[in-house]
Amino acid sequence: MTKVSKKSSKEESSSKKSKTSSSSSEKTEISYEDRVKNVSEIASPLASKKMTKKVLKTVKQATSSKQLRRGVKEVIKALRKKETGVVVFAGDISPIDVISHIPVLCEDNSVPYVFVPSREDLGAAGATKRPTSVIMLPNPNKKLDSSYASAHSELVTEVKELPSVLQA
Repeated sequence: MTKVSKKSSKEESSSKKSKTSSSSSEKTEISYEDRVKNVSEIASPLASKKMTKKVLKTVKQATSSKQLRRGVKEVIKALRKKETGVVVFAGDISPIDVISHIPVLCEDNSVPYVFVPSREDLGAAGATKRPTSVIMLPNPNKKLDSSYASAHSELVTEVKELPSVLQA
């Protein structure tokens, strides 16, 4: 009789595990408007919902073609070496002082930049498990496929059209 109860307790525990795993696999999708509520005050220019999708898609293409600079140290290093491209910031960084000096470097080097609402989305688009605060999409090499090059050129023109805070 005790053997039967052990089997039933194992079955119960396995059913509990399956219930918890199914609930954790269902991710609640946070809307763009809710993400914008967590954005810092200095996050300007902030990408619209449509532009955010385009930016994250271009980041994914850059990741697949190995054309990406991730993180504060790599982006600053690239900017000091006068690399050109587009810099993408996450707007929900806390403390914001970690990245607050990079837009000034971008303005000095005439590199366009844009803020997206979520660092989690930026990290996922950059193929990392960790949230990412800043990513640089350098100008594509001549050897690369045309899909990233065309997406990058479209993104550059759209980001340059956005109003910048530091422009007088």
